[in-house]
Amino acid sequence: MFTGIVEELGTVESIEDQGDAIRLTIRATTVLEDAGLGDSIAVNGCCLTVAERTDDTWTADVMQETLDKTSLYGVAAGDRVNLERAVTADKRLGGHIVQGHVDGVGTVVGRTPSEHWEVVEIALPDGLGRYLVDKGSITVDGVSLTVVEARDDSFTVSLIPETLARTTLGTRGPGERVNLEADILAKHVEKLLAWRETQHQKGGDA
Repeated sequence: MFTGIVEELGTVESIEDQGDAIRLTIRATTVLEDAGLGDSIAVNGCCLTVAERTDDTWTADVMQETLDKTSLYGVAAGDRVNLERAVTADKRLGGHIVQGHVDGVGTVVGRTPSEHWEVVEIALPDGLGRYLVDKGSITVDGVSLTVVEARDDSFTVSLIPETLARTTLGTRGPGERVNLEADILAKHVEKLLAWRETQHQKGGDA
């Protein structure tokens, strides 16, 4: 579990193509302070497992399913990536509950700068819009953000200077792909309501 508060920008060191998977090695500092083999680190919002590590790099195995469903497909050496270690029970939940399970890939539509922040519009993949509400939570490339305006096929967020400077969202341009994870609470509510409706229909048929 994560909070969507990015700890540092790492750099992709190398990629080893294994046919139906890749071995992704990332150069980092902060997230390696207490990371051990088997620990979880979110990379652009995608939960990966530490398989190898050195003093300043760590390696994860990324399966084809993950490549197919996230923006990690096409990542290249030298790319910057958002990194966050799994949250511990004694830490403040600064963002919101993030699983590191990407629901879909969105596309940056445009950016509108202002004096103190920047509004970014992101196009939604099919089926994800129903989980978004104005002032609700959304994770974009592992960053916990508040939805400004939830539209039918896109949404907007406002990025403060800290977010622009410390995450990849500061440089994502129109047409670039970003990982999206909807609020887990919204998904649970949807499932419970669907179950309730099913039970009601069964009772009506009896």
